[in-house]
Amino acid sequence: MFHLDSLSTLVAATLVLLVGRKIVHVTPFLKKYSIPEPVAGGLLAAIALLILKKSMGWEVSFDMALTDHLMLAFFATIGLNANVISLLKGGKTLGIFLFAVVGLLIMQNIIGVGIATLLGLDPLLGLLAGSITLSGGHGTGAAWGKVFVEQYGFHNATEVAMACATFGLVLGGLIGGPVARYLIKQTSTPNGAPEDNAVPGTFEKPEAGRVITSMVLIETIALIAICLTVGREIALAMEGTAFELPTFVCVLFIAVVLSNILSFFGFYRVFDRAVSVLGNVCLSLFLATALMSLRLWEMASLALPILVILAVQTLFMALYAIFVTWRVMGKNYDAAVLAAGQCGFGMGATPTAIANMQAITERFGPSHLAFLIVPMVGAFFIDIMNVIVIKLFLLLPFFG
Repeated sequence: MFHLDSLSTLVAATLVLLVGRKIVHVTPFLKKYSIPEPVAGGLLAAIALLILKKSMGWEVSFDMALTDHLMLAFFATIGLNANVISLLKGGKTLGIFLFAVVGLLIMQNIIGVGIATLLGLDPLLGLLAGSITLSGGHGTGAAWGKVFVEQYGFHNATEVAMACATFGLVLGGLIGGPVARYLIKQTSTPNGAPEDNAVPGTFEKPEAGRVITSMVLIETIALIAICLTVGREIALAMEGTAFELPTFVCVLFIAVVLSNILSFFGFYRVFDRAVSVLGNVCLSLFLATALMSLRLWEMASLALPILVILAVQTLFMALYAIFVTWRVMGKNYDAAVLAAGQCGFGMGATPTAIANMQAITERFGPSHLAFLIVPMVGAFFIDIMNVIVIKLFLLLPFFG
């Protein structure tokens, strides 16, 4: 067993990102289907560790404490750049997309519970292989896994939840690009909005140059640190109550409130270029660390019925993005990028959604609308709606 501390894990993550970037650029297939660079590099590292484990018995573990900080910092940057006025401008579009997201949550649970029941399994397993982990991610999966163990006697709930969430994280990063590429071919205008002289949005065009100063960078880091500190305290205070929410949702909420209050009263205006740089750094390092640390040999131990459920969920996600999301969002380029984003957070997590969209817009052109809507829906609204949907499903008779 080889254990890498926080600093060594950070070094490994940066190397994985560089390798992933090179692989995507030299591999026509990966470039053609817009596979995100952190996903390519992270999966290659995970496969290499699997080979070491199986052939030589070597196992490498990583210090994942840094991953949590990176994820929370990423959500803080989403909130800091969330201008309430801009969100209100996209109110109708935001509402339509949220409607499509809620439809996906319901269908994921119907599929999971339905297949689990047909196979003679505990329907709770179907919920774990549904919106709890696929749209909810590891954090939501861990929280509900604990509830299922303590209140429903499902003793392996946490292990099943972690495995399903990991599976979703991988597949969410792999299907977004091909789905969007297929949809872009179907549009009458298969390119993004024309380039202009405006500075790209927070997560659009991550390779674009942004002029910032050291003092602005320090101020932005301070704002992120405040959001993380206050958000964690609020999450701890709400723990165990009816209003309990994942920590990242609290961090995001504090960031939105802080940014808009400072702007409204004229105290300070968040420098979006610095937020953009730091947000993309945290995003890339989080995905690289999360994927390179996958214990693929543990995923292989998933029971065949669970794999069947997850395989059907993956196919349904792609079909739902193509036949529902793309159509209701207008069947245009923005709709294709939104579909790629939904594949990311509908199967994995919001960072995967952003990476999917970046891979598309870097090749085909910007989509300001997608980068306005997806971060807020995927990081905030989806968790609130997911809790409501899950609790409604648990009221059904066969969960009693």
